Amino acid sequence: MATPKLPSVYNLIALDSVDSTNAEAKRLAARGEDDTPDGTLVWAGEQTAGRGRRGRDWDSPKGNLYCSLVLRPEVPIAEASQLSFVAGLAVFDALAALSEPGHEVQLKWPNDILLNGKKVAGILLEAETAEDQTPPWLVLGLGLNVGSHPQDTDFPATSLRFEGWGSTDTDVLEAYCRRFLLWSSRWLDEGFAPVRKNWLWHCRGQGEEISVRLENETITGVFRDLDEEGALVLDQDGKERLITAGDVYFTDA
Repeated sequence: MATPKLPSVYNLIALDSVDSTNAEAKRLAARGEDDTPDGTLVWAGEQTAGRGRRGRDWDSPKGNLYCSLVLRPEVPIAEASQLSFVAGLAVFDALAALSEPGHEVQLKWPNDILLNGKKVAGILLEAETAEDQTPPWLVLGLGLNVGSHPQDTDFPATSLRFEGWGSTDTDVLEAYCRRFLLWSSRWLDEGFAPVRKNWLWHCRGQGEEISVRLENETITGVFRDLDEEGALVLDQDGKERLITAGDVYFTDA
């Protein structure tokens, strides 16, 4: 792991291996702001118990990017959840900066990044607080397939190396951290509106029929919009339904 050049606001903790960068970041965050200030970044060469959304396993061999950022924005949890969209835009811009012509990067609701139509990265935002309270800390995790990707997944996956990119995990971490600083500053200054607008510009599926796999059912409809808090607005035969959690699949895939 080459030493990354990061803006000074980040406090980097680099590990060869860890169970989960999110788990480690949460353990550190719980020690308090003096020990673990805002901007503490846990980066690991591999994870032995990586996790994705809904407790799913995240395949975490060496050669990919695994990092988790401790944040203390002092906003209610509903507002803090918007940071997953902030991170999505930061990853989009980072990959756009590293890419060569001929590649398509898109955002997939709620927290995935696609490269040439396949999943290359996922974001996991966690906090420990009751609903509507202001959490003392948040942990924002990113897993991005740089050198390899899993084969048997519900949604097709890919990696930078498979798509012909020469970028390393250090390259991506540097680019992501710089862009996250820009987008999070804009979010703090201007609110969710510009984040929502730019996220929709770069997303896949708006205006198209999609399927959304919920906990107990799968529904279909047209992806119309994001609401003011980031929920997916699904049009089902003229009736709008707000989706706050689910897995999106595209009917044209």
